[in-house]
Amino acid sequence: MSSLKADFNELINRIKAGREFGHASFEPIYYLVFSPEQILEVKRHMPAWTARLKKEGWKVHTFSIATEIKQILEAAPLRKIWLAADAKAPLQWEKTNKALANALENGALQEKLESVLQDLESDPKNILLITDIEALHPYMRIGVIEGKLQGQFSIPCIFFYPGTRTGKTRLKFLGFYPEDGNYRSVHVGG
Repeated sequence: MSSLKADFNELINRIKAGREFGHASFEPIYYLVFSPEQILEVKRHMPAWTARLKKEGWKVHTFSIATEIKQILEAAPLRKIWLAADAKAPLQWEKTNKALANALENGALQEKLESVLQDLESDPKNILLITDIEALHPYMRIGVIEGKLQGQFSIPCIFFYPGTRTGKTRLKFLGFYPEDGNYRSVHVGG
């Protein structure tokens, strides 16, 4: 297994080099793929990685999937109904997860990311770190959002992806979801 430090260095070198013509897309989308067991280690490295990017001249912005999901669910019109239903049947996890997944699959998370991308597109020195992707479990996968935002990525975006690589473009979210090859991004690590 390669080290996170070496993988991050390779990722930064690839961002500096830009995308190759052989890729399915020319959008600057990069995935740092790491074992799910390394989630906490990645979080510990984040301040140093952010400082390094700033030192190299980037304007670093972070989009936390966990924070955004929390905000979406707290503002959901059905929140009171969900809480009442959960209080009556607290062990009905499948039902609860389905209701929460429906709230996220309506496009709210995608719209938030799209808005951030639009706000940042005017400055080529901006870079967006998309963190806490594990918070999508068990609701959805990030590839769905990436696919729907095709053509919207004009600044470098780094997705910190807990999972495993099973090929050049195939990933297994959290290491146990079925592999998915619908990514148009550069993958490093994993």
